[in-house]
Amino acid sequence: MTADEIQVPNSGSAAMVMFLPQSPFVQKLGIELVDIDEGTARLRLPYRDELSTVGQMLHGGVIAGCIDIGIMTAAWAGSEVPEKLRGVTVSMSVQFLESIYAEGVDIVATRLHGGRSLKTCRVDIVGTQSGRLAATGTGTYKVG
Repeated sequence: MTADEIQVPNSGSAAMVMFLPQSPFVQKLGIELVDIDEGTARLRLPYRDELSTVGQMLHGGVIAGCIDIGIMTAAWAGSEVPEKLRGVTVSMSVQFLESIYAEGVDIVATRLHGGRSLKTCRVDIVGTQSGRLAATGTGTYKVG
């Protein structure tokens, strides 16, 4: 592939639409992008037994991974495209509120503040069937 053949996204949201299906970790977890808009994103993780820790309880590391991916997606969500298409989570805090058993989760991500390169985001992890808030997290993501 030549440099001329590389598709450059016209928005941060387009970058996420292109990136998420190509990410090996996102693929491994099975996370799907449901919706993305200016500063917000909704993703979904369907339940699979191999994502559990004991019985059918969703593993905390899987939940933390979902929060990290939500932070990244909300940070990029919108029209702005940085000069360099790169980014990294620089901090993250997770609060586990309730266990999730044998159900998928919705990853509801919101950008709370957006500076030039640092974006602060919040992510709620909600049981897809039960609607229960299982965890919440905040983080800062560096774009560009």
